[in-house]
Order: sequence, then structure tokens, then C-alpha cells
Amino acid sequence: MQRTRVLVVEDSPTVRRRICDILQADSGIELIGEAADGLQAITLCEAAKPDVVTMDMMLPKLTGLQATEHIMARCPTPILVVSASVNRGELFRTYDALAAGAVDVLEKPTGTEPDDAWEHKLVSMVKLVGRIQVVTRPMARPGRGSVIATMEQTRHTAPSRFPCEVIAIGASTGGPAAIVEILRGLPSSFRLPIMFVLHLNEVFGAAFPDWLGAQTGRVVSFVRDGERVAAAAGRVIMAPAGEHVVVRDGRLHRTHGPERHSCRPSIDVLFDSVAEDYGPRAAACLLTGMGRDGAQGLLALRRAGGVTIAQDEASSVIYGMPREASLLGAAERVLSLDEIAPALLSLDVKAETAR
Repeated sequence: MQRTRVLVVEDSPTVRRRICDILQADSGIELIGEAADGLQAITLCEAAKPDVVTMDMMLPKLTGLQATEHIMARCPTPILVVSASVNRGELFRTYDALAAGAVDVLEKPTGTEPDDAWEHKLVSMVKLVGRIQVVTRPMARPGRGSVIATMEQTRHTAPSRFPCEVIAIGASTGGPAAIVEILRGLPSSFRLPIMFVLHLNEVFGAAFPDWLGAQTGRVVSFVRDGERVAAAAGRVIMAPAGEHVVVRDGRLHRTHGPERHSCRPSIDVLFDSVAEDYGPRAAACLLTGMGRDGAQGLLALRRAGGVTIAQDEASSVIYGMPREASLLGAAERVLSLDEIAPALLSLDVKAETAR
């Protein structure tokens, strides 16, 4: 059996030793190196070429974010961020790392976990991340100009059969970077309400709307229970961690219903409700992510006459959820990530007229 080769990056000797001991105790994992700072992490990653890097965010010499950006640009490697969620600044750095190409995030142990729970989670996530094929990410973060230029070339998409009134988006692994790119590709004149579900660990989700707003220049907030969808024109609204979001009679509601596909919030729950409430007057996009969540909901929306889009394999970090949707025939269009914003823009008649 081929073992997963791991480089551990952590400046705290105590935490680093614990992570290394946990990984070395598993027969399916080979510890190939340890780094105490960001510069050492880059050097060891380039030399040893691990299958996975576990990356702390708060590091000397170079931060975890800087090391992540360099690794993804020069020697692309699946990165699992192992970080604390103790303050807003560290949360923002974690989001930045996910947008820069890190695959997933695991909170550092707090000491309150059940026996061996954190250890099992670390091992399973390392093995899972090690199977992901990552791509080179340029170190320069994309600006709105380059995305808009692409949009101008490709935005002439076939119009919807009915005027579109709302857009729903679902994403999981790789989702933060994908959502950023889509929102950056929409002009300020874009007025359709955008609702989205992102599978993100609850402790890391609290500040995500603020970070996303800063990255994209759009107004982003968590769903407010009972608010009218029409009142969210021009805004981006996110399902909070631990709660489903459904649409009923044109209003958004937060619920604590049972998990679906082991997820709460669930993309399927949102998509199903949008299909029932808006039907042909809605559009939905299913983006990169593991598992099946969102595929059945996308199919429900297509059957209701809505516009349905799935991200293609080449631009997905994990072609799991979009693949399931394509296999079901749920996706009317399968588009690369840079084609999705132009497709959405074509649905907003007012934005198109303004341009």
C-alpha cells in the first residue's frame, strides 16, 4: 500500500510534536519532514515533494499564507490548513489561504474534544486531501479588470426563457476561491440577489461574509430569517453554518432540520426550495466540492424550468458534486469557472442594459 507522504508545518514545538506523533502512528502515512517557519516549509516542500502539507497560519519568517501562495505557484501541493480560530485576523488569513489554493481547514485541538476524535479527524483529512489533484495558482491575486475582460469576450450566453429573479450557488472544497472569482466577474450594476451555501467548518465560518465582501467589493451578509428575497437585490447572502436556508413565498428562512448528505447547511435543501418557489425564474450553479450535495436539488430546479450550471472538471478542485449533477442530467450547462460569471450576467437584463 502506498503511504501518504506528509510535511508538517507548525511553529509551536508542542503542537508540531503532537501532529507528527499522530501521523506517524498511522501505517498509511509517512512523515517526510517538519518545518517551524514559512521559509523552511517552502524549502522542504520543493525538495521532498510531499503528497500533503499541513500548514499553520501564524509562522515566523514567512506566514502560512505567504508559504501557501508560494507553494501553490511554484510546486503545487495539496495543503490542509491546521489553524486556530481565535480572532478575526487569523480567520481572514485562513480564508486567504483557501482562496490561494489550500484545499481544506482543520481547527487546532482545543482540549475539549472527545477522546481521539481530533486525532481521527486529522488522519482522515490528511488522507483525503492527499488524493486531490491541485493545479498551479499564480501568486498575483486576480483583479477585477482581468475577469471583466474575459467576461466581455464570453458573456453572450443564450438568454433564459423567463426573466431571472434569483441566483443560488452551492460549493464545498475549493469553494472560497471559486465564489470569489465569480463575484469578481460581476459588475457593480448586477442586481439579482445571490444566495449561496458553502460547506465550511462552523468555527471558521463566522467572519466569512466580511472577508468575501472585502475580496469582491460586494455587500455580503448572512441570511436574516424572514427577509424577502427581493429586498436582497444586488446583495450576496450566505447560509450560516449549522442551519439550512429555505425559500418560501419569496422569503428566506433559517431552519435546524436534519442534515442532508451529512451537511447542514445543505445545498440540496436550498436548491429544492428555490425550485419550488421560483421555478423557471431562478438559476443555480453547483461548484467544486466533494460528495453529492446539490446534485438532486439542481435536477429539481432544471425540471422546474430554471437555468442550471455545473462547474467543469478541469476548473474544479474536486469534481465531485458537479460530476454527480452532470451524471443525473441536472446541469443544463457545464462551464469552466471563468465562464460562469458571464453566464450569470446574461440573466440580469437590467445589468446587461446598463452595460
